[in-house]
Amino acid sequence: MGERPLKSFAHWLTEIGLESYASVFAQNEVDFSVAHTLTDEELRELGLSLGARKKFLLAAAALANTAMPAPGSAAGATPSAASPTPDSSAGERRQLTVMFCDLVGSTALSEKLDPEELRALLHSYRTLCGEVIARYEGFVAR
Repeated sequence: MGERPLKSFAHWLTEIGLESYASVFAQNEVDFSVAHTLTDEELRELGLSLGARKKFLLAAAALANTAMPAPGSAAGATPSAASPTPDSSAGERRQLTVMFCDLVGSTALSEKLDPEELRALLHSYRTLCGEVIARYEGFVAR
């Protein structure tokens, strides 16, 4: 957990005003490793209100963008510790890899499977993809 802040997931939920949902996330084994992969629909299934879903999605996106170390930097280093703050008018060159990932035959599956079975399959697929992406210090944008 070197790339994550030294605080618990429940503490982070408290910081973003969602402490009342801590037990829901714990029961569903949601932690920092999968938080950024959750969709609005999945959060709705967990029972989060619209406002809570929006707060969670914004905070998880910010967490995914700030908590991951830059390639080649020390695992615990923050961007400000790794390099001086760049001039706001100066550009920044970075290496970026973008990956699009799709489930082959998902349209045909949607016609054959029960909606609940399809949702479970897609959830498993997204979770697995998210775990692999996180292992390589990436994050899921959408």
